[in-house]
Amino acid sequence: MSATSPIAAVVLAAGKGSRMGSPLHKVLHKLKGRPMLAHLLDSLAQIAAEKVVLVVGAGREQIEEAFPALPKAIQHEQLGTADAVRAAEGELAGLSGTVLILYGDVPLITPATMRALCAAVSGDVALAVLGFRPIDTRAYGRLVTAADGSLLRIVEHSDASDAERAIGFCNSGVMAVRGDLLFPWLGRVGCANAKGEYYLTDIVALARADGYRVATVEAGELEVTGVNSREELAALEEKLAEAVA
Repeated sequence: MSATSPIAAVVLAAGKGSRMGSPLHKVLHKLKGRPMLAHLLDSLAQIAAEKVVLVVGAGREQIEEAFPALPKAIQHEQLGTADAVRAAEGELAGLSGTVLILYGDVPLITPATMRALCAAVSGDVALAVLGFRPIDTRAYGRLVTAADGSLLRIVEHSDASDAERAIGFCNSGVMAVRGDLLFPWLGRVGCANAKGEYYLTDIVALARADGYRVATVEAGELEVTGVNSREELAALEEKLAEAVA
């Protein structure tokens, strides 16, 4: 893999978004006058992604109507992020290169960051994770890195020691993965956790166990801000207004 490898993207948009308190699908709520998902798709267009697959679930008819031209993959049950990405396997069959994994409710990832994340997947680096350093680390997973910046493991806040909770480098959930390795790894992810879900972050340990390095790329907090409620959407709108003021 190299910086010139083809790029495909999987955008996760299967969540019910019940915290929005609205019948409108979460990723269709407007930010700066346009659906959140549209901002992300604009950035993907700028990096000339070879294929973009939307993983949809509840309320998918609304997304189909709003973005009819894009391929869709259906996650029928909410079984976790690894299960959601795995739903796109059929749509990505035969594509080589790097797969960028994004979230429809994290709309502000820039084309430059997308390119940097994909470029990091090269040589013995089979996976790159996007991290950030929030002012308040809250309950974010922490990225435990080696001296060279490579990722050793992701520790969930609830499982972290005091020393690990002191780490300011947090997991955004966004990553880029070698396409030929992604789905075999997803097939090995188990669900032996409190929620009984398949977590995408588990592929970090699988990559390292298979002898690959995992890179980290850093973004600003605003760029990786996610939206789960109307209050968070309003707060993000306000932050964007301040950023251009």
